Amino acid sequence: MSGFGRRGRLGPVVPVAPAARVDRFEIFFDLVFVFSFFIITRATALAITPGALLHALLVLAVLWWCWVVHSIVAAKIRLGEGFVPVLMTVGMAALFTFSLSLPQAFKEPDKAASGPFVAAISYVVIRGVHLALYWHAVRDSPNERRQLLRFLPELVLSTLLLLAAALIPAALDHGGGAALIRDSLWTTVVLLQYGSGMLAGTWGWGVTSAEHWTERYELILIIALGESVISVGVGSNLLGQAPTWPAVIAAILGIFFTAALWWAHYDMIGPAARIALHAAEDGPRVAMARDGYAYCFLPMIAGIILFALGAELIVHQVTDPRVPNHLPARGPSEPLLIGGVICYLCGNMLFQFRMLRTVSWTRVGAVLLLAASVPVANRLPALGAFALVTLITLGLVTTEVIVFNEARRALRGFVFQERTAYEAHEAAVRARWHEPEPEDPST
Repeated sequence: MSGFGRRGRLGPVVPVAPAARVDRFEIFFDLVFVFSFFIITRATALAITPGALLHALLVLAVLWWCWVVHSIVAAKIRLGEGFVPVLMTVGMAALFTFSLSLPQAFKEPDKAASGPFVAAISYVVIRGVHLALYWHAVRDSPNERRQLLRFLPELVLSTLLLLAAALIPAALDHGGGAALIRDSLWTTVVLLQYGSGMLAGTWGWGVTSAEHWTERYELILIIALGESVISVGVGSNLLGQAPTWPAVIAAILGIFFTAALWWAHYDMIGPAARIALHAAEDGPRVAMARDGYAYCFLPMIAGIILFALGAELIVHQVTDPRVPNHLPARGPSEPLLIGGVICYLCGNMLFQFRMLRTVSWTRVGAVLLLAASVPVANRLPALGAFALVTLITLGLVTTEVIVFNEARRALRGFVFQERTAYEAHEAAVRARWHEPEPEDPST
């Protein structure tokens, strides 16, 4: 990369090495994305309606596409090196303002409302930072420049559509027509973005470090799971109240429930998919990275937000001293909780099928059991419904530990050998740093 020849005070752009890992600045940047997930959950929890859920999913899809573009840039250059952190800090500020404006993005159109316009402008800045960095990184590669140009129509059109969604409804009279236009424009943006990702193909792209790419997505997923715990704790009045036995039991169930969903991905599927992406090369590797991580992770993140909303409603009722504990959960709490887990598991099964070409019968059975448990959960007390879903998820991971014991041992043995070999090679390379330089015989 020719940037190495023109060093400024901050330093040049540094390319991602084949065995690179996620750097600390990337994790720092992820905190703003986590805040965005939190804002989506909090804004939707204020009034859970079908329209609010649709808006939450539309915003999440647009936000996730920003994350995908961000991960593509991070797979090409080190975000924490040279002058890149300066531009990325500008992107962080834009993403932060984008997140703050999300609760207003779908409010009743008002000529004085600035939320939709701020969201659109912030989106333009985020995409502009990513475009500038990637264009700088590939300026010496004609193939990658041509591939990048294929995405310019998506960038321009999605930006114009979001600006139109902010300006057109506010210019119209209040009513369903303006809201329908706004929702249609956001839906078009989502279809345009994800459709362009498929139509652009894999030619000209590359995933230099499979380790970096997989670790990048695995970290954002686990952070999203952690955010769901925070959302339930903050939104359900667990904070600031005297602990009661129902509240303690609900908190414990929430931890076990989230841990089970973490285990469902990170015990076998995640490590096996990482190995599969390492084994792939060139176009097939790019296609796996796009389909498995950029696309299949979206329903998993959406499922996390949905079941966080359901769990929050249930725990809020459990901790409310005015509501008897024997009453069933109110509102859409059980459908959101169970539907969110089903969405998460289905997304994980799609990921498993794309990366490993397998589907676990245990996951299919768990999804069917969860769907069949909806009428049962509606008749149970709120805490009982939460316990039922927790029991099903714990049963899933327990069954897989027992049934797939040999496969789990073989996978862990291979990962151990891989890490041992990598550590030995890395230690040998780093030992050269301490070797004395050969003396010049002429001196």
